[in-house]
Amino acid sequence: MSLESLQDASSTFCPSHCTRYNRNTRQGVAEKVLALKKRLSAGEFSVLSEIRKTVLELSAPSELVNELKDKMQRSCMPWPGDESLKRWEQAWTAIKKVWASKWNERAYLSTRKVKIDHDCLCMAVLVQEIINADYAFVIHTTNPSSGDSSEIYAEVVKGLGETLVGAYPGRAMSFTCKKNDLSSPQVLGYPSKATGLFIRSSSIIFRSDSNGEDLEGYAGAGLYDSVPIDEPERVVLDYTDDPLIMDVDFRQSVLSKIASAGSVIEELCGCAQDIEGVVKDGQVYVVQTRPQM
Repeated sequence: MSLESLQDASSTFCPSHCTRYNRNTRQGVAEKVLALKKRLSAGEFSVLSEIRKTVLELSAPSELVNELKDKMQRSCMPWPGDESLKRWEQAWTAIKKVWASKWNERAYLSTRKVKIDHDCLCMAVLVQEIINADYAFVIHTTNPSSGDSSEIYAEVVKGLGETLVGAYPGRAMSFTCKKNDLSSPQVLGYPSKATGLFIRSSSIIFRSDSNGEDLEGYAGAGLYDSVPIDEPERVVLDYTDDPLIMDVDFRQSVLSKIASAGSVIEELCGCAQDIEGVVKDGQVYVVQTRPQM
């Protein structure tokens, strides 16, 4: 599900009375975004926020709604519209926020820095149920600092992974682990992130899934937004009662499971992987994996 395909199809779904810049139609939104992009190309960076606001004015084509409902139900995921119209509207707003994040300042300026045409960046949305994680992690199955392919490097945070992949201040716990000795992870640094994100009930997250990882010379990870239907609870973290910090056996068990998951996934995929996942009640769940660049 991509913004580009929706805009390209806007004339198909748009009523015949649609007028230029009519904010209540997809065609009007597409035309307004195009006009704002021209100003952006001329160096008027202040329009980035206007583009994001304009994307939020999109209405959902019935064809898109029906296909999304079918795909989610086939995947045994709850359909927000079955709960209430308000719940669907929350979901649709979350989807649009992911699309709109293509035009956040940090991401746009990053493409300019490496001289990549921003239009080459395509933003899709990955729909996932949220596991109310105890911890979230990112694994690089080749150590990115040393280039050592025999060593896994990983980072771990308490709560949901948005504090790890997003621009939240502080350090994650980091560790390495040799692939020939997965039971002996070595901690490199302890966490200092002050905030953890938690969702206490069943929910859905709409994750940014751009082609930024595939564009030569451009690393798009962490630049775009993933948006849950429900607002996560922000918790001030206290590491003094965290078993990952205070319990050596627990820490070794969890970190070894994370490293083992990375090793297995790399072997299955046949190349070094960049993996995201969570830990809940001591069990590891993989959220996504992609080739490590």
